[in-house]
Amino acid sequence: MPVVDRRTFLKLMGAGAAVSVVPALIPGQAVSEPGAMAEDFYSLPMKGTARILHITDVHGQLNPVYFREPNVNLGVGDAYGRPPHLVGNKLLQAMGLKPQTPESYAYTYLDFENAATKYGKTGGFPQVKTLLDKLREQAGGKENTLTVDGGDLWQGSGTALWTRGVDMVEASNILGLDVMVGHWEFTYKENEVLSNVALFKGDFIGQNVRVKEDSLMDENYTKMVETYDGRGLYDEDSGHAFRPYVIKNVGGARICVVGQAFPRTGNANPQEFFPDWSFGLREDDMIELVKEIRETEKPDAVVLLSHNGMDVDIKMAERVPGLNAVFGGHTHDGMPEPVKVKNVEGHTCLVTNAGSNGKYVGVMDFEFADGKVKEMHYKMFPIITDWLEPDKEMAAFIKQMRQTKYTDKIVESRSSKYFFNKDRVGKTFAQILDEKLAIADRTLYRRGNFMGTWDQVLCNALRHEYKADVAMSAGVRWGTTTPKGQWITMEDVMTQCAITYGETYVSEMKGKDLLNVLEGVADNLFDPDPYLQSGGDMVRLGGMDYTIEPSQKMGKRITEARLDDGSKIEPDKTYKVAGWATVNRTPEGRLMWDVVRDYILAVKGKDNVLKLPRINHPKLIGVKDNPGIADYPGELG
Repeated sequence: MPVVDRRTFLKLMGAGAAVSVVPALIPGQAVSEPGAMAEDFYSLPMKGTARILHITDVHGQLNPVYFREPNVNLGVGDAYGRPPHLVGNKLLQAMGLKPQTPESYAYTYLDFENAATKYGKTGGFPQVKTLLDKLREQAGGKENTLTVDGGDLWQGSGTALWTRGVDMVEASNILGLDVMVGHWEFTYKENEVLSNVALFKGDFIGQNVRVKEDSLMDENYTKMVETYDGRGLYDEDSGHAFRPYVIKNVGGARICVVGQAFPRTGNANPQEFFPDWSFGLREDDMIELVKEIRETEKPDAVVLLSHNGMDVDIKMAERVPGLNAVFGGHTHDGMPEPVKVKNVEGHTCLVTNAGSNGKYVGVMDFEFADGKVKEMHYKMFPIITDWLEPDKEMAAFIKQMRQTKYTDKIVESRSSKYFFNKDRVGKTFAQILDEKLAIADRTLYRRGNFMGTWDQVLCNALRHEYKADVAMSAGVRWGTTTPKGQWITMEDVMTQCAITYGETYVSEMKGKDLLNVLEGVADNLFDPDPYLQSGGDMVRLGGMDYTIEPSQKMGKRITEARLDDGSKIEPDKTYKVAGWATVNRTPEGRLMWDVVRDYILAVKGKDNVLKLPRINHPKLIGVKDNPGIADYPGELG
């Protein structure tokens, strides 16, 4: 079984730095030559009798996109040197892949601009559908397969926002999605979530999503549940809002899929959207549930469909007996091989993560003997758009959906004065999103532990809007890439900003409060215990530089904070700080995508090029030997 664990990786690292001298981890694994698709690139004969197909974190991207993988994904504590915390050549070396190949383009940031020119865009639901159908056929038919999604499907694009996720539900039904879990799905209103769950032809599950005790007794909540035929209250005694698990017959085997929504939804997103639901890790409940399923249901396999994030999934797989595999999401880690975990009872669990933006499909084949899993075989396929014929039904749906006209009934904001934009009314979705704004002077990307170039655009826009000293933007991992020299479109802007709480603000903050915010976010990211991490990246700052030492303790990671003019951030001095996407209140400012659009149009040159004079890369201390960082454009100390 091809797997990569930490010990294997460290052995490989010790074998030499040159990728070319490292043997492939998978005997006989085909690695494509540059420039052309190998004839059997998307061929995977069935090994066993049941096949699970996995996508995750699509973030509303129905059309093909560019997406640059990170050059900074630091691992701390036990995660140091362990997938997914490997980047660039270190990742290729660990996975037995070669540079300057389609695989290198798909899984790393290396030579991104040239590779993007050579291989083109990735993903696209018409291409994903084509590949899924191929893999189903190669498995002997759809009845031998199960297709699952790890969440963050319904959010992340203009059309997802304007349809309240309905476009993605319809597309997932065409895709043939069988089971899914949620995170950003819960940032629509509860009745919208339940409506979408009712429209979805598969199962929406989550063992850790509960109805609050007061809501169980609330007449209004009961009426809402009744409106959607009981959805939103699966079990009144246990309080489960949705099914905690489902058991599916796949190729004659009974496979149990347990669902895990993002545990920190209640902290990371506005509770006003889901006032009746609570979340949490609920590890003890998971242990008890899996034990009960094993004893009473006696399935042939139990897998976890998770939105924990990969480090959390690895720890949970170690601590929860009875899981055969984890199909993970949230942290957008496109890992070509699973991490092999030994649980507390000494049994093996394979932990996988299928990246983001429809860029990959993970495939796991199961062999059974005597009612148990004998062997599991895993392979991940990157979706090179031009190598797959688009599915006609899916393409037609997307084209028709994008011809929908924007109306005054659309809701873009929590604030009634920004529910809809009158300048968009009457235009089709396609007309709005296809608007060309400016040409990128460099590749604009977002993914990575620290500042990305798209993040700089967002921060610059906020400072421009409010004449602020500093701008703050959340370190989220969604948002596609715009290669150097290409037009930035309104669609590109929406992929960076499209959420249901995109209002902007400006406020005054003491320097010490600003630094405390940075310390808190850094602790969420770099605490050695995965259960105490939030799974995002460091907050992005515009107009300000700082030094960070990730290995330090809370309160001591951030030093040398200065404004762009070189002046030191003084603890008791007041600064004008702009931001967006606040969780606890609804600001009065314009929506982020309109702020960014207007900024780009206002500052681009006569040649239509958007120039970024400065990128606020923080200085990093103590990480230059970490295999999770390479080619860092800022200063290392």
